[in-house]
Amino acid sequence: MIVEVLAVGTELLLGQIVNRNAADIGTRLADAGLNHYHQSVVGDNRARMVEAIRLACSRADALIITGGIGPTKDDVTREALADAAGVPLLFDDAFAERLRRYWEARGREMPDLNLRQAQYPDGAELIANPKGTAPGLQIEIDGTWIFALPGVPAEMIPMLETDVLPFLQRQIGGDDAAVVSRLLRTWGESESKIGELLDDLFEESQNPTVAFLASAGEIKVRLTAKAESEAAARALIAPVERTVRERLGTRVFGADDDIIEAVLLRMLEERGWMLATAESATGGLIASRITSIPGASRVFRGGVVAYGTEVKRNQLGVPATTIDQHGVVSEPVAIAMAKGVAAALRADVAVSVTGSAGPDPQDQPVGTVVVAVRTPDEVRAQTLRMPGDRERVRTYTTTAALHLTRLALEGASWGRR
Repeated sequence: MIVEVLAVGTELLLGQIVNRNAADIGTRLADAGLNHYHQSVVGDNRARMVEAIRLACSRADALIITGGIGPTKDDVTREALADAAGVPLLFDDAFAERLRRYWEARGREMPDLNLRQAQYPDGAELIANPKGTAPGLQIEIDGTWIFALPGVPAEMIPMLETDVLPFLQRQIGGDDAAVVSRLLRTWGESESKIGELLDDLFEESQNPTVAFLASAGEIKVRLTAKAESEAAARALIAPVERTVRERLGTRVFGADDDIIEAVLLRMLEERGWMLATAESATGGLIASRITSIPGASRVFRGGVVAYGTEVKRNQLGVPATTIDQHGVVSEPVAIAMAKGVAAALRADVAVSVTGSAGPDPQDQPVGTVVVAVRTPDEVRAQTLRMPGDRERVRTYTTTAALHLTRLALEGASWGRR
């Protein structure tokens, strides 16, 4: 099953809106094991849209269109689909009545333009939109299934997951009726190094296939298998997953929907330990990531944003002599920060960060950061060199701090990452 994606909107071509739908859909297609070779963007022009739809029909089994199904006259996806299919537009009286009731329930008069949303190409089916007024459309043109969805992500994604992807997976049928993906999440090596370690699996394994995805300092290894049943597909994945885990060791921190902050909180809860944070360069980002997980209060004591040197001294008890001798961005200062916040907040585990995020250097070259972790068993620190601008340095440092805390809890070596 080959699926193509077409985004509609002149605002996308002008750069007024970033096409995040493309990444969201691409991720979900990959997770569903559906082949995805082309993505396109076309402006709000009926003739060019028809051309793009026909091109997709010539090379794909399915096409997902986002945008152009709103109520205004520049929303012409319905008309373009009708032209591409060579059929007239029809009008759904029942849906028009639902639109009227929707507006009445909100005490407002419905503009006549909204009735355009009740139009559909002959032969198309409406896809329910639980988050908005514009229904999606499903139609088959020349053997290609086409789905027109809203461009608004909050409306598009639920329709994609509830209606479109299950339909496409049912169409696969045959001996490969089940497509299963397993996503192994890693941290601590570059994408190229992970690729080297797993190169033979990538080259030789055809079912399951092996793919690599990099994002925000973490590398994901995706294993996708096709079989006659979900159980059979998972059985194909299992030995390859074992091999990947054996080779990558503690670099693998989770699978599928696991995220590092949730993994870390589970580990703390299993040990009955409380966590505290002391942050300078990251300005509270570590604490924010941790507290984004429901139930974090069971293990997270609190944090101190020790941005100023005097805060490091007065609130965290970092000795002035340590700062004078080693500088603010140093391993001795990071260790003192971790010890200080653990004592101040009565925590079993503490993670601290100090660094030079930029754009101007502080004590050390821009991108130099130090992470320290204190556990009941030990305290350790590591100096890291982060690439990119200020926000990238802060984001990558936050991720690194969470992972180094995980490794400290496991008693695993940090290495030089």
